[in-house]
Parts: sequence; structure tokens; C-alpha cells
Amino acid sequence: MATTHGSRASLEKDPHEVASMFDGVAKRYDLTNTILSFGQDRSWRKATRSALALKPGERVLDLAAGTGVSTVELGRSGAWCVATDFSKGMLQAGSGRQVPMVAGDAMHLPYADAVFDAATISFGLRNVSDFDAGLREIARVTKPGGRLVVSEFSTPVFGPFRTVYMEYLMKALPRVARAVSSNPDAYVYLAESIRAWPTQQELALRIEAAGWRNVQWRNLTGGVVALHRATR
Repeated sequence: MATTHGSRASLEKDPHEVASMFDGVAKRYDLTNTILSFGQDRSWRKATRSALALKPGERVLDLAAGTGVSTVELGRSGAWCVATDFSKGMLQAGSGRQVPMVAGDAMHLPYADAVFDAATISFGLRNVSDFDAGLREIARVTKPGGRLVVSEFSTPVFGPFRTVYMEYLMKALPRVARAVSSNPDAYVYLAESIRAWPTQQELALRIEAAGWRNVQWRNLTGGVVALHRATR
């Protein structure tokens, strides 16, 4: 597993510590994300829904759903969507949203085999302590022929922009987080975890190795975010 030496962003993470961290930022999580992404988070959620090509009546797993704002977006398709997250604090913060919510660990999902027509995980795969195992577990609960979309921060493709972006992550992002977040130190971890994350092609290979096929990706916002789509 990749690590960022001397930081908190090792991809070998303690699930309890990460869950506790997200419990601590739950109260203002959605607002903070909108501010830090300059409002791009809304368009990223819409792009994820579009990439899943959902149909009314389909059963969809929204993993690492946080407060359920992404689940609400997916539900606009007419599909039945369940929010699942290992942070009970995040689920509690979104309890007012009219979507089903289930607490669950991505590596040990509380669902039977092959029950979902589609699954997605947005900005949460890099927080799974063994994300290869998480990808295999998502495959277990997805029907043969079902779809997966992973929406995750990635590597900007334009060199000069990539340099500016990395400077923003490590310097500006923590400063902004201190002004708006209920737990700004968590955003230092999040910035470091983005820097430690595999590139688009590397992640595609890992998804394929976890039992998915027809893996493709599309860059959003110049590669700040990448949507990886695959079939079970």
C-alpha cells in the first residue's frame, strides 16, 4: 500500500480512527465541501448519477454516503438508493433526508450477495483501510452485469495546474477549513490522502484486479476528480 511518509495519510488506515474523524466533521461537512470545492461538488454528484445510467426501480448502493446528499441526487433517477457509511455521526447528521440509511463497513457490507443493480462510492474509497478488499466486497453485493462508479479525487492532467492544485491542497485547503469546518485538522489528513492516492490508470488496474471488467474513466475539472466506471 502506498504511504505518505511522516504524515497521517498512510493508506493503511485504522477504520475506527477514520470513522471517528468523520464523526467529528459531520455537522458542517456538506457546507465545508461546497466551499472547498468552489461549488463543484454539486456537478460531480450529477456526473456520478449520469455515469451510473440508473433506471427507475433499480436497487443502488451509495457507499461512503456520508450525510446522504449524494443518495438524494441518485434518487432523482427514480431508482431505490440506500446510503451506507461507517460513520454513524455522518448518518445522524443527514437523518433528516428522506433516504434509507444503514451503518456499514465497506470491507464487510451488511448485505447479501448480488442484491444491487448498481453501486457507487464517492470520495470514500481512499478512506477504506484496504480498498482492494472494499472493491471486492462491492462486487460481491452487486449483480452480474451490474455497474460500479467510483468518484474520487485524482491527478490533474495539466502539469502547471497540477502544481497549483497540490499547493492549494497542502496550504490553502487547511486554512479555509479552519474557518468553516468543525474539525479542521481532519482536512489536513484529507489533503494528504489525496496526494497519496493512485493515478487514474493505476486505480483502473486495481478495480479490474478486484473482479470488475470494462473499466474506463473520465476526468472532471481537469483531473481533480476522476469517474471510474466498471461492470460486474
